[in-house]
Amino acid sequence: MANENLQLKVKHEQGQFVLSSLKLSDLLKDLKEKISDSIKCSPDRIRILRGYPPLPIDYEDSTELGKCGIEKRDILVVETIKPPKKEEIDKLEGKGASPSAVKQLSKSKHGFLTRKVIPSDNSCLFTSVSFCLTGKVDLSQASYLREVVMSTIQSNPEIYSAAFLGKPPLEYCQWIMRDDSWGGGIECSVLANYFGMEIAVVDTQHGIINKFGEDQNYGQRVLLIYDGIHYDVLYMEAVVGGVLQTIFPTEDESILKEAEELAAEARASHQYTSTSDFLLICLDCSKILTGEKEAQQHAMESKHINFDEVRT
Repeated sequence: MANENLQLKVKHEQGQFVLSSLKLSDLLKDLKEKISDSIKCSPDRIRILRGYPPLPIDYEDSTELGKCGIEKRDILVVETIKPPKKEEIDKLEGKGASPSAVKQLSKSKHGFLTRKVIPSDNSCLFTSVSFCLTGKVDLSQASYLREVVMSTIQSNPEIYSAAFLGKPPLEYCQWIMRDDSWGGGIECSVLANYFGMEIAVVDTQHGIINKFGEDQNYGQRVLLIYDGIHYDVLYMEAVVGGVLQTIFPTEDESILKEAEELAAEARASHQYTSTSDFLLICLDCSKILTGEKEAQQHAMESKHINFDEVRT
């Protein structure tokens, strides 16, 4: 019940202690203040983890503890985040990090949003989603996720009709199982509902974020960035500890703002492709193709699957 006192066991490098004066209706900021009093550390430098394996509680400070997933007799792990040193920022800049990444590192309590480049093999969407779920690039997972899409379409003919898919369902299922077929909005929608999480796709060219699964009010989201023909992953790299975060609470709107900043930088440097008139070269036969549709038609006819953009 919300009015019952919690019995929270807190583990920290300074030792362990129990907090018993909070309720589920109290706010996350209240918990941080209690912990701050005990370990003598500023609340904005406190990072709280729970569960097994311990995962960060990344909610706004104004969120009630019950809505953060905290339970009556939880065990919490507390880390103190040290401000980044000047040498760390200098090192980041020396690696060619974007200005927004440096800015995020300077102001962030946890880390900075960065881009994970996914191989360009016509399965980048599926590999990106797999990376968000596992934290590693595993090209073998693409076929499994294609099967998820196929079986979902076959099981829901009233939703995935020919009018919705743009071709007969059977034909679409046969097409999406091909290694040379590119996933898009339909696949994002299917995978978002299958895994019970929002898939937010940052469109570099148009400067918008398409949120697949948003209408389902899922509690978690992953972030992909799309340049017109290719998907990569956006993830949070920790300032310290090497923690990699790919799944974020949907209540955290600040992460979307950081994603928009990265997309704006990419758009300013023209890191996108207009799919209606861009030029591609087939790396298998050197044929020049115009637009996504022509490239897909060539792939179906020739079985060639290796393409690259012709930059003029």
